[in-house]
Amino acid sequence: MRGLRAFRSPPAGCYGREMALPADLDDRPIDRAVRGGHDADRLGAAFVAGYGAALRALVPDAPARTSLCATEHGGAHPRAIATRLDHDLRLVGHKRWSTLATEAELLLVVASVGTDDAGRNRLKLVRVSPRAPGVTITPMPPPPFAPEVRHAEIQLDTWVEPGDVLPGDGYTDYLKPFRTVEDLHVHGALLGWMLGLAARHAWPRELTERLLAAVAAVRSLAAAPPLAPATHLALAGTIALVRDLVERAPWASLDPDARARWERDRPLLEVAGRARAARLDAAWAALGA
Repeated sequence: MRGLRAFRSPPAGCYGREMALPADLDDRPIDRAVRGGHDADRLGAAFVAGYGAALRALVPDAPARTSLCATEHGGAHPRAIATRLDHDLRLVGHKRWSTLATEAELLLVVASVGTDDAGRNRLKLVRVSPRAPGVTITPMPPPPFAPEVRHAEIQLDTWVEPGDVLPGDGYTDYLKPFRTVEDLHVHGALLGWMLGLAARHAWPRELTERLLAAVAAVRSLAAAPPLAPATHLALAGTIALVRDLVERAPWASLDPDARARWERDRPLLEVAGRARAARLDAAWAALGA
């Protein structure tokens, strides 16, 4: 980081001290995540900022409101993907737990184009308009935490154009790295949100310093290869640091409504915990440890 800048948000005078953010935040997705989290009024809104930024890191020209549609009844593992893209570019299938699909401008759909010689599912990532004929989006019941982060089921029986099929492998180039990219950007947004809270509620300076150090870590990791074992080890260490900062934060300083929202939404931080643990074990195994 090249320094800090004073950042004030309206209304003027509503914060106890100036907010410290890295001075060199730019238009990179990770910096959008930090800023978006900083401007959020609750954890769910910070998550939305991080999720959107992660998709921009994955598909740079994706609009701000994009939904990655991978999960089906059997999960999101490649072998569970039954949605298919036929040779005539007909896309048929059913997705569920598609984050923010009800508000999306674009759906990024993971679909099978058949199997390889070993019988493994070959996947592609396909751009689909949520308004295309044959696309039906049905809201799912809100979860008990962060209910603002809406999910949907999607029924697909539509046709796409050749240019809607993104180049590369749908799993190794998109779905697999997104799990790492999303963690980085969502935690960047969480840190931005906590920095905003630190300023508004006069949290200890030492905590702000450590939050900024963690922001520096996620910004650095955002430039690292997302599938490299060393990236996964460093990300696990950074997430552990962020969890420690969450535990140290004086949440009692929030007003009762904000504190109640935090307690309600805190389980959002534990989503995909088992997947993170498996990713970490695989990283250590890849390094022979």
